Amino acid sequence: MRKTERKQQRQITILYGLIELFLSTGRAVGSTTLQEHGFGDISSATIRNYFSKLEELGFLRQQHSSGGRIPTKQGFANYTAAHLDSTNIASEDARVLNDSLANDTKEIVGMLQTSAEALSKVTGHAVLVSSPRFDQDLIIKIKLSSIDDKRALCIMVTDFGLIHTELLYLPYKLSSFAVKRMESFFQSKVTGEDYPRMYAKEEELASKLYEEIVLRHIIKYSQFTCEDIYTTGLSKLINANDDASSSTLALSLSLFENSSLIKKILDESAKKGSLDCFIGIDRFLPNNTNYDHTAIITIPYFINGKPVGSIAIFGPLRTNYKRIFAILNYFSTHLSHRLSRNLYKHNISFRQPAPLPLENLSQETKKLPLTNHL
Repeated sequence: MRKTERKQQRQITILYGLIELFLSTGRAVGSTTLQEHGFGDISSATIRNYFSKLEELGFLRQQHSSGGRIPTKQGFANYTAAHLDSTNIASEDARVLNDSLANDTKEIVGMLQTSAEALSKVTGHAVLVSSPRFDQDLIIKIKLSSIDDKRALCIMVTDFGLIHTELLYLPYKLSSFAVKRMESFFQSKVTGEDYPRMYAKEEELASKLYEEIVLRHIIKYSQFTCEDIYTTGLSKLINANDDASSSTLALSLSLFENSSLIKKILDESAKKGSLDCFIGIDRFLPNNTNYDHTAIITIPYFINGKPVGSIAIFGPLRTNYKRIFAILNYFSTHLSHRLSRNLYKHNISFRQPAPLPLENLSQETKKLPLTNHL
């Protein structure tokens, strides 16, 4: 190796050493401090020279003239890009994830949600998982609960573990016994069993309400224009941001209200086809530095080799990236294998979102030549 190459390699080693020390302590790193943490063979003066060069390259910055250095976004980008292929997962982390994916089950959606919970537990971060829509799913249970004199909540559970809710408006107040009889009526429609005797007026209302929820369900199921997204672990943002101000925490949580941004992030992950990491959101919203305290790590998962959804982890800037990368690489591989196997075993197909027919029509209309009919 030539002298120039050795110098560049040492420069990268010092950069990565500083970043890892900053991630563990949260404090700016001085030359003496770095020397005491694995760089005893290099003098403080030489380390300072490397710091100056790394600062010129935009990888480090100094908060004040006599202080140590901290990584910049460019420095983090270089560091994370070099470790995306990390696979060294701890055996306990692997065991927890394997347990969440262990069953050969028809409850595909339930498995996705359970495994997302396990991933959040293992990483200690908030997790989002986008999912295609699985076909051959049937409603197997219907519950009805009174909210007040004019409203009732209908809860439907499907064979794949999905839970749908519908708010029903009532023309008159129902007793708790009438609500239970209507629930039995709804359930009988699903199972084919007999339902209890009801007053004629009550049965007429139950039939109308059942038709209403079935039609709503059919419309929602058929007009599938956006992936289903499961979110968990938001409370972990609080624990992960113990040092953050309330305004910083509020900003982190506000990301989850921006559905179009979340969709962009997950869609880009599926298109890239591999693990990705970025600090802040200026990749999607240029010049927006409000979220530079947030790390977003994404990876797609596959069914029979085709990317069908993505996993995103939201965490603070100070994140153990190598550990999280190894966990996500492992999780995506095993989730993809389990989904492919279960869909084949239970003969389940899936659909990915498509624009509404009206949206298609609108796009086609734009292509039509303008004609003056006068």
